[in-house]
Amino acid sequence: MAEALLPSKDEAIGSIIDAEVQNGFTITSAGAIHVNLLTEMPGVTPAMIDWWFGWHSDSPERYKLWHPLAHVHAQWASQPPAASIGRARYVGFTSQVDEYLGSAMIRGAIQFRTPAEIGLVDGAVAAGSDATAVCARVGLVDAPVDLGYLAHHVAAVPGGSVMRSRFWLGKPYLAARNAPMRAVVPIAKRLIGLTELDARALLVHCSQEMTHLASFLPALHEQEA
Repeated sequence: MAEALLPSKDEAIGSIIDAEVQNGFTITSAGAIHVNLLTEMPGVTPAMIDWWFGWHSDSPERYKLWHPLAHVHAQWASQPPAASIGRARYVGFTSQVDEYLGSAMIRGAIQFRTPAEIGLVDGAVAAGSDATAVCARVGLVDAPVDLGYLAHHVAAVPGGSVMRSRFWLGKPYLAARNAPMRAVVPIAKRLIGLTELDARALLVHCSQEMTHLASFLPALHEQEA
């Protein structure tokens, strides 16, 4: 897909809802992959999504509910306070996950951030009433390197919600995490060559897990929340 239709994080973050392309991916000339995906979620509220992201990393069994075939393990790097709720249950914490993207096993460090920290400014998200946005820096568990960013913007609509997912990964977004950049250069060089296969695998994986999540989240939330 044309690179201009799926721009960089800084260009795209302010127009997630109005983006011309809501489903697709591109590989940029700068060595990044950008992935956009829209998922309709009947019966799901934005508050349920916040609850889910604070709940699912408490055990591998919970994480596997999300994608039984591709999800292997999840744990918090440090446990959020048990009494915390909503965004406070995950923002500022890191979920360490083992999952398959296509045939490749990834050990990812999903470092949850406030929307503002990655540049997403939205009045409804800030108010926390009819929208939320799950945002994170994406890195590796086994090396001090971050690969990019993700955002899942969720807005209430009649009968449920619509989730707009965004991934910005690759060379322009690489950074050392609590380490000198020279320490991660060898790793970074191996990661520069993200391909169409990687982008397609991420798009398919996200579509599968978010569609499946929508199918069981309302009942699970009613039972567990």
